Amino acid sequence: MASPPRPTALTHIRTWVFDLDNTLYPASAHVFPQIDVRMKQFIAEYLNMTLEEAFTLQKAYYHTYGTTLRGLMLNHGLEPDRFLDYVHAIDHSVLAPDPALDQALAALPGRKIVFTNGSESHAVNVVERLGIARHFEGIFDIKAAAYIPKPEPETYRALVERFVFDPCTAAMFEDSPANLTPAAAIGMTTVLVRAESCQWCHAPEHTDSHLEHCDYVTDDLIGWLASAGAEFISA
Repeated sequence: MASPPRPTALTHIRTWVFDLDNTLYPASAHVFPQIDVRMKQFIAEYLNMTLEEAFTLQKAYYHTYGTTLRGLMLNHGLEPDRFLDYVHAIDHSVLAPDPALDQALAALPGRKIVFTNGSESHAVNVVERLGIARHFEGIFDIKAAAYIPKPEPETYRALVERFVFDPCTAAMFEDSPANLTPAAAIGMTTVLVRAESCQWCHAPEHTDSHLEHCDYVTDDLIGWLASAGAEFISA
């Protein structure tokens, strides 16, 4: 899949910020569907409703508040760790070490950070299973964001303040176009990682003409990173 015209070379990048789920591993890995099922189960038990009702509420809160958790906290007084511990108690063994991703990350100079709406413990499990934990300086999870999820702009500012970097010398990788909008607004180079299996890929509101804030679009994260690493070597 071709990328839009490159606005600049990449050799100015000093900080690499990665979303976690469906970005550092492909959507075809059976990870997030497990979380999705457990969210539905949690809501059904917590609010004493059917699974069908829970699913409807889960998606409504996600679209309204950015995360289902945020909706449950604001509308039902949920203690967040209870939810996060439950929904992330999944089988991470479905992920296998990814030597190609490990090599591609190793070729990129600079700091690397995970930026996720999930929990730190889940992020640690994922990067350890993938064999790439050694590359990441830190994880900025939903708790670090005061439970205010992407794409709220204040959460991006909090990320920058915590890790002390210039957004104009940073690149962010995401599978959600909406989550790249605030990143672009503060000057970050934006890379949309999308797969043919993504639910939004063929939706009219997510055609390429609506992705002006995405500097790059790729369906091959490892290939993109390898190309970026080669640019630093040749510079």
